Amino acid sequence: MLFFRYHQTIFCVVNAFVRTLTRYPYSFFKTLIDHEVTVELKNDIQLKGILKSVDQYLNIKLDDIQVVEELKYPHLSSVKNVFIRGSVVRYVHLPGASVDTQLLEDATRREAAAQQAKAK
Repeated sequence: MLFFRYHQTIFCVVNAFVRTLTRYPYSFFKTLIDHEVTVELKNDIQLKGILKSVDQYLNIKLDDIQVVEELKYPHLSSVKNVFIRGSVVRYVHLPGASVDTQLLEDATRREAAAQQAKAK
């Protein structure tokens, strides 16, 4: 379930956007190529960089990386490009401009209307 705030109302996008995202995450991440993203790994390391490629296994290649907590991981300060295996990724933090909020709002309205029609 994905929640977001809009004019003090919480909308819940259940089917339209989230179902599409869970079925086709590869396609979604392909749209983020050449955007800056932050990848949080399962070992708590966060890497910020330019997404250069992603494959069907959600392996990620980042260029021009910066370690978010550089003092905690000084051995990574000289690394500029990384390939991250998809199975070690915990989260991918997206830039706000890359998410189409209008699409989310429309999907929310359609889902709410469908649920109301089902309830009747």
